[in-house]
Amino acid sequence: MKLLRVIPQNMLEGKNVFVRVDFNVPLEDGSVKDDTRIRKSLPTIKYLMEKGAKITLASHLGRPKGKKKPELSLAPVAKRLGELLGREVQFVDDCVGDKVKGKVESLKNGEVLLLENLRFHEGEEKNDEEFAKKLAEPFDVYVNDAFGTAHRAHASTYGMVKYFNVKGAGFLLEKEVHVLSEILDAPSHPFIVILGGAKVKDKIGIIRNLLDKADTFIIGGGMAYTFLKAKGEEIGNSIFDDKHFETVNDFLSQHPEKFLLPVDHIVVKDFDSLDGLSEKEKIENGYIGVDIGKKTAKIFGDKILEGKTIFWNGPMGVFERDELSKGTFAVAKSVRDATKNAAHTVIGGGDTVSAIHAAGYKDEDFTHVSTGGGATLEFLAGIELPGIKALK
Repeated sequence: MKLLRVIPQNMLEGKNVFVRVDFNVPLEDGSVKDDTRIRKSLPTIKYLMEKGAKITLASHLGRPKGKKKPELSLAPVAKRLGELLGREVQFVDDCVGDKVKGKVESLKNGEVLLLENLRFHEGEEKNDEEFAKKLAEPFDVYVNDAFGTAHRAHASTYGMVKYFNVKGAGFLLEKEVHVLSEILDAPSHPFIVILGGAKVKDKIGIIRNLLDKADTFIIGGGMAYTFLKAKGEEIGNSIFDDKHFETVNDFLSQHPEKFLLPVDHIVVKDFDSLDGLSEKEKIENGYIGVDIGKKTAKIFGDKILEGKTIFWNGPMGVFERDELSKGTFAVAKSVRDATKNAAHTVIGGGDTVSAIHAAGYKDEDFTHVSTGGGATLEFLAGIELPGIKALK
């Protein structure tokens, strides 16, 4: 892949550079609630500013499904980015058309412009040929720094790239690819993969691809109950994935020694009211598993502290509720402690990042916190991501 830092300055200075960023950030009362993703884009933006490029940033926000929705405008993001850069970030209320062309053409070297939400146009998610061409038209150079959307073959991540001779990855995308490639190609052992969350189907690919590479798979969250049922245990009314049951059964049959599963559980009779909240080793009929228990947290923690490479994606329970957060927070502490012991730890984006923050930890407490959820899982499943393929 041609990386951003090897694009010569004479290909950047005075050039109109389109940068696909991931500014899909939470908004509250018209302001940015969490600017983590904006901050992670700063190295690439500042680099381009220093090289004298005319920088236009583009992102999606939420799921407007081709409709203009004021509450999903990127205008508040432009304001916050300007505060972080210490200079004005211009904003235009569309991403294609004459108004956009005029704004791009008026930029001076080192100036920054943010386009309106790409997904206000249906052509973005549909990777519409005409939309992609219009998007590319005003620009000389293409840079993708949005790893979180690299698994989507959308107009801004895939379709428009063919119109550029000069194209590359931003520093964030480059770092993600480097860190995750290390996990795939040369992990230090013991290599421990921690997987949680509700859906088994989201994790099938990564388990299959890492089955011969990882030493231990620690399984928690809602997906654990399908694994436990495959072992013949009762799971009460807990979430169960019948569609992927046979695949899970095959994994356990092939390498039973590699899977570490919960031995006790936090359960409820009713999720909304938390009626019947208790800790049990066996899940009886009428009960739902909602978190791992104390014994499991200790067993998982001891194993995590043995690891030299640790990848974690997916919480151990419904951590958003205080009563059901202890298992996830215990795992977060164990992964943090392993990092202090020189383990290479990677947090796999999405809910897991929210969980470590809710537990009181910062990104700096771990080796790498990925900006990709689905993109991270697909990359580690061995799937070539469209956004990366387009840059080659």
